[in-house]
Amino acid sequence: MTRIDFYILPDASSDKRLTFTCRLIDKAQRLNNHIYVACDDADQAQALSRLLWSFQPQSFIAHDLQDQPQRHAKVLLGWDENCGDHHQVLVNLKKTIPTYFSRFERLTEVVSQDEQILEQTREHYSFYRERGYPINNHDMRR
Repeated sequence: MTRIDFYILPDASSDKRLTFTCRLIDKAQRLNNHIYVACDDADQAQALSRLLWSFQPQSFIAHDLQDQPQRHAKVLLGWDENCGDHHQVLVNLKKTIPTYFSRFERLTEVVSQDEQILEQTREHYSFYRERGYPINNHDMRR
């Protein structure tokens, strides 16, 4: 069964949400996981892609975008219903729950204090809880 993690951030900023997502991706990649990041659209994926190249001054995170030639990086950023062969870690930045979420070992939701994001992730939390998925909350506000 998919393990679900919610990371609750203290900020409402979409930039800080994406920066935290980069940190999660970096950690998961260092643990030798393959990561699929479900973005709302190509614009969000492009913004995250730019950040993955620059969020750490001394390094970058190699990744692929779904609409570009694949170099078979461990990180794939996508925005449609095709998550490829990934099945280890799903980072969900979408407004909705991807239909393929249950094929992943772990799913991460990044919660900012933006009212729209809070409402969406509360709905996601209820969905997972009602279906009996194990949920872990990581309150980053402390």
